[in-house]
Amino acid sequence: MRRAEFEENMRAAVGTIRRNKLRSGLTMLGIVIGVTSVILVAGIVHGLNSYIGDKVKEIGAKVFFVARFPLFGPPDNWTEEIRQRKYLTFEDAVALREQCPTVDIATPMLTRAIFFGHANEVRFRNNVVENPFIRGAEPELGVVIPAFGVKEGRMFTHAEDEHSERVALLGLAIAESLFGREDPVGKTVRVNGIEFRVVGVMERHQGMFGGPGIDQFIVIPYQTFAKLWPEIEDVIIAVAVRDPQELNRAQEQVTNVLRRRRGVRAEANNDFETAAPDFLSELWDELTGAIVILTFVIASIALVVGGIGVMNIMLVSVTERTQEIGLRKAVGARPRDIRRQFLTEAVMITSLGGVLGILVGIVGSRIIRGLFENLPASVSLGWIAIGFAISVGVGLFFGIYPANRAATMDPILCLRYE
Repeated sequence: MRRAEFEENMRAAVGTIRRNKLRSGLTMLGIVIGVTSVILVAGIVHGLNSYIGDKVKEIGAKVFFVARFPLFGPPDNWTEEIRQRKYLTFEDAVALREQCPTVDIATPMLTRAIFFGHANEVRFRNNVVENPFIRGAEPELGVVIPAFGVKEGRMFTHAEDEHSERVALLGLAIAESLFGREDPVGKTVRVNGIEFRVVGVMERHQGMFGGPGIDQFIVIPYQTFAKLWPEIEDVIIAVAVRDPQELNRAQEQVTNVLRRRRGVRAEANNDFETAAPDFLSELWDELTGAIVILTFVIASIALVVGGIGVMNIMLVSVTERTQEIGLRKAVGARPRDIRRQFLTEAVMITSLGGVLGILVGIVGSRIIRGLFENLPASVSLGWIAIGFAISVGVGLFFGIYPANRAATMDPILCLRYE
C-alpha cells in the first residue's frame, strides 16, 4: 500500500469516527476496559515484583534459615508433629560452623514476640512502645542479614555477648517513639522492666506490606536473652555461605549434619525446616501468576465484547456506505483497497480505545501508588507496548469479516442499493 493510499484511508477512518462520535465512543468502551485492566494489574504486579526483590536482597542472597517450624506461616497452622519436634540449640549452630565446609557463618537467634504468646514493652521515661519484637542474637546478625545494619552507634561485641551484658540495639521506629529528636545512644531503657543501655539504632526497615519490620525490633546479645528468658527455646539458625552458587550445597551439608545430630532415621523426613529468602520470590511468582491469568481472562472477556462491538459497527458502516463502496469500485477501486479501508477504520477505533485504556491504566497506577504505599505500582514500557498491540490485534481480528464483506460486494448491486 502506497503512502498516499494509507493517508487517504486514515483520513476516511477519522472522518467516519467524527461523524459517529457517540457510536464510536461506545464501541471503544470495551477495548478501554480490557486494556485498562491489563495495564493496571501489570503495573501493580511489576511494582510488587521489584518490591519483593528488594526485600529479598535486604535479607541477603547468600543466606538461608533453619528452624524447628515453618518460617513462613502462623503458629496456628503448625501440626502436632511440628509442635513435638526437638528444639534446635546453640550447639547446633556451632556444629554447623565447624562441620560444614561451605558455611561461612551460622548464627543462632531467639525471639520473644506477641504472636508466640509473649507480650513486651519498652520504656524511656514516660514514653512507652508496646509489643516490640525482642531478638537475642550474636554480633554477626548484621553481617548475615543486612537489614539489621546499624545506622547510629554500634553493634554489641562478642565480649558483651559472652558476659550477658544488658545492651541493646533499637529499631528506628522504636527509637523515634521513645526519644524523638534526642540521641538514644548511651541512654538507658527498660525492656519488660529490665534496664538496658542503648548502644545503637538500626537502619530504617518498615517490613513487607505494612507488616512488622526491623523498625519494630530490639536486638540484645544472645546469651543475655537466654539468661533472662530461659523458657524460650525456639532457636532459628541463620546460615550464610561465601559464594551464592554454593547455597544448595550448603543446605545439603547442613541437613546432613542436623539429621545426624538429631538422630533422624535414614527413611524418615527431616524434623526441621530450611528456607531461603528466594522462597518469598517463588511464592510471590506463583501467586502473581494466578492473578495475571485471572486478569487476562477478565480482560479477554471485555476485549471480546469490545471486538464484537467493533464488528457490529463495521457491519453497520458497510451497510450504510453500500453506495459509496459501489461508486469506489466503479471508478477502479480494487477489492483489496476496499478491504484495507475498512480494516484501517476498525484498527483506528480499537487503537484509540487502546491508547485511552493505557492512559487510564497509567493514571490509575499512579493513584494506587499514591494512596497505598505498600502497592508500588509502576507500568513498564513493555506492558504499554503489549496493551497497544492487543488493541491493534482486536481491530484486525474483528474487522476482517466486515472488511471482506465490503470487498466482495457486487458494484452494480451496490449502486442500486437504497
